[in-house]
Order: sequence, then C-alpha cells, then structure tokens
Amino acid sequence: MSISDQAPLQSGFHAKSTAADVLKDIDLTGKIAIVTGGYSGIGLETVRALANKGAKIIVPVRSKAKAKEALAGLSGDITTVPMDLADLASVRQFAASMQETLPRLDLLINNAGVMASPESRVGPGWESQFGICHMGHFALCRGLFSLIEKTPAARVVALSSTAHKISDIIWDDINFENTPYDKWRAYGQAKTANALFANALSRRLKKFGGLAFAVHPGGIFTPLQRHLPKEEMIALGWLGEDGEPSELAKAGFKTPEQGASTTLWAATSPKLMSKPGVYCENADIAAVTIPDTPMARFMGVDPHACDDDSAERLWSLSEDWLADA
Repeated sequence: MSISDQAPLQSGFHAKSTAADVLKDIDLTGKIAIVTGGYSGIGLETVRALANKGAKIIVPVRSKAKAKEALAGLSGDITTVPMDLADLASVRQFAASMQETLPRLDLLINNAGVMASPESRVGPGWESQFGICHMGHFALCRGLFSLIEKTPAARVVALSSTAHKISDIIWDDINFENTPYDKWRAYGQAKTANALFANALSRRLKKFGGLAFAVHPGGIFTPLQRHLPKEEMIALGWLGEDGEPSELAKAGFKTPEQGASTTLWAATSPKLMSKPGVYCENADIAAVTIPDTPMARFMGVDPHACDDDSAERLWSLSEDWLADA
C-alpha cells in the first residue's frame, strides 16, 4: 500500500454511525461470511447486521452452549462450527471443513481476540495475546486461502485497535521470553500485528481481485474487558468510583452496534476498492497519526502499524512459525 492512501475519504459516516447505517444501501444476498468471535460484543452485532442483509454466516465457536444462547434472537442463515483460535489443530480442522463444504468465501472477518490477559502460552509456546489475536487468525486465513482466492472481490477484515500505539512488534522478544511480561504492551503488539497482517495480505490478494483491511472499532464495553479488574478500569477513567461508566466513557465510547460499523464499512464499501491494506476507524480511512497533538493517543494510525517492510517481515516470520508449529 502507499502511505498516501492512508487518508480519510470523507465517507459520510462518523464515530457514532451504526451497523445499519453503513449497510443501508448494501445487498449481501448470496454472500458467504465467516466471523470469528461472532457470538459476543461487536462480533454479535456484525453477524446480526450481515444476516439482516441476506448473507450466509458461519460463526466459529469455542462454546456451543454460549453461542446458541447469544445467537438465539437472530434471524437469518447462521451456522456455528467448533473452533478455538488458541488451538491450531482445531483451526486447521475448521478450515478443512470449510474447504469441503463452502463453494466460496466472500468475507472473512477476524473479529475475535483477547485483551490485557494474564501471561499464558498457546501453541508451541507463543505469548497468548499474539498467539490468539495474530497467529490463530493467520493460521485460519492461510487455511482458507484457496477459498478466498477463487471468490471474486473477496474481502478480509482484521480487527486491530488504537492500542497498536502502545507497541510496535517486539522483534527481538515477541513472546516475552527474556522481558518481564507487560499485558498492555503484549496487547499493543498483537494489535499492531493485526494491522500489519492486513497490509501484507492485501498484496497477496491483489492478483485475485481481493482486498484486506484493518479496523479500529472504537472504545466499547464488551466481554473483551473480562480480564480487567474494576479498579483498573476506574484508574483508566473508563468507570467512575461507583463502578458505572464514567462521563468520559459515556461521551467517547460506542455501543456494540456502533462499534461494528467500521468492520462492516471495510467489508462492503465500494469506496475502498482502490485502497488495499489501509487501516480504518469511524467508518472511514484513518489518517496517519500527527505526533504531539491532543488526539494522537486516541486517533489515527501510527506509522509502525502501516509499514510495508514490517508487514512483510511479520508475514515471513508468521509463515515460519506456523510451519514449525
């Protein structure tokens, strides 16, 4: 991608636009989508909105019972299939079953993730946030690639976060083997990885007419915060001393339906046809961060998360790690 592409398009939407708003004029009849994390938070709202527009959706699930309960109120063609991003064998089994049963794959939405979790390991010893948010989705995409490449105008959307600003890839110690574990730095690294993944994937999809994008959904109260104690969310300014959302959160946070809007805009907007690999926020392309400005911590994309060389380096490393796992 060209860094010059990383500039807002004046899409007509805004921070509080909803999933329904961005899909108002979109018809998804006959389209097939896979949405990870599609039975909780913004993933659930993403599935709801896609189903309402006629798409067939497959939701990979770790808990069949939880998924059944969460999806019970939705109408449309929605199927659940077992998969755990922390378990490469289950990812490979899921991808193989999709290859056998699906004729095409129009949308792959890598929505699931963990945030600021206690130190743990997945796969062959990967730090869990990097292992789940990035490597699990990398393995899933690689397993589905032949389906994606044969689908005209397929799109892949990777959910990143403004938390990418916390950390670039820690190239010399990605798995915190020699560095004291920092849950927020680990989360920031994982979200940078999600953005770089979309950047690199966009080049691999180009010859097939496919597109890939990274999105920051916005600040939203969802089960993603399950690892954060109330005291920490108070210290962050997300909650007041009474445990209720703070005035800051009320003003700046989105509802889950609003949070799904950027994902769905990236998945469907014709305005992005010539902008492969860009990072989006507030249902538009994000601007490159302007250093030392009041909003630099919260808005825009830092250069390290949209660097082509870093994206290719991460892709190569990820392929090597996956081959060895």
